[in-house]
Amino acid sequence: KAKDLHLLSMSATPIPRSLNMAMSQIKGFSQIMTPPVDREDVRTFVKESDDRVIKEAVFREIKRGGQCFYVFNRIAGIEQKKRQLERLLPGVRILVLHSKIDSAASEKELLGFADRQYDLLLSTTIIESGIHMPNVNTILIDGADRFGMADLHQLRGRVGRSRRQGYCYFLVADRDKLTEEAKKRLLALESNSFLGSGSVLAFHDLEIRGGGNILGADQSGHIKHIGYGLYLKMLEESLAELMGKQEVKHEKPVEIRLAIKAYLSPETIEEERLRLELYRRFAQAPDLKTVYELEEEMADRFGTLDETTKQFVELCAIKVLATEANLVTISSFQQNIQLVGADGQKTVITAASKDDDDVIAATLEHLKQRSKD
Repeated sequence: KAKDLHLLSMSATPIPRSLNMAMSQIKGFSQIMTPPVDREDVRTFVKESDDRVIKEAVFREIKRGGQCFYVFNRIAGIEQKKRQLERLLPGVRILVLHSKIDSAASEKELLGFADRQYDLLLSTTIIESGIHMPNVNTILIDGADRFGMADLHQLRGRVGRSRRQGYCYFLVADRDKLTEEAKKRLLALESNSFLGSGSVLAFHDLEIRGGGNILGADQSGHIKHIGYGLYLKMLEESLAELMGKQEVKHEKPVEIRLAIKAYLSPETIEEERLRLELYRRFAQAPDLKTVYELEEEMADRFGTLDETTKQFVELCAIKVLATEANLVTISSFQQNIQLVGADGQKTVITAASKDDDDVIAATLEHLKQRSKD
């Protein structure tokens, strides 16, 4: 039965498919937002691989009595990388570990590293999970553009596991030659290094790679072709219908093409995860009361709202009223605004000017009057 699909999964890794299923109510979704006592976020940098950067990062960590991880995910070249690092970092004791080393030897050497017999662990991604070493608070990841977002987030989580500030360096050969997807991944990780950022990264990964086929192996799936919003809406309606919760109404969404600037401003709401949550809540607002209650909540939490944020709220109000009026399109050119109903009937109104506030005011006034009538 459909109700038997409800699961609760627990993971610190940003997995877009799991987030997609959680947002679709197939899985349960909750967040633990309170970090361990005295835990700090890991300061994250995307840098071109440079001797100066590596020396500065490693020697700073050793100077404060700590140790480092250096991830080099190619066994064939790892010994050569060790020789390069030994020339670059004189006096630094380097341990090499990878999957081809005997497990008993690896365990012995790792215990020696934990006992501070070495300063730097040069390894492949075998340290990605299950490693808890509070004295290691700097990690350098060579060729970071070749890793997935979840892998990089997981590797970053190996440091900063104590009261000390952690540092993570994503090293790339040439920033100008990165692929678009690699740039998006690295920018998302660099911008979201705060504690509890996993869900925000999962949203980014969902946008970059897609939600995947729920019952298949394909990661990208068909979400790229229909859009995440429509995909999620279709899935929620199907689930509600299967569960017998409600009679599904297939409404045609209102298409609003007003030439105005309207969005939740990063200057007013700095945290990206909060903006994403507010976008979701506004999108689900069923009536005007809910829209304006959300506006009051934002003003209470973030202070006086800027112009673009206010206009976004008014745009949401327009969408609610337009849905109630059974409109399918609202568009504007200069100061002329055209409203098209589901029956094809067109209405044209004129704003006082082509300014954003006048266009919004005229549209709202017309729709409110229409609602009263």
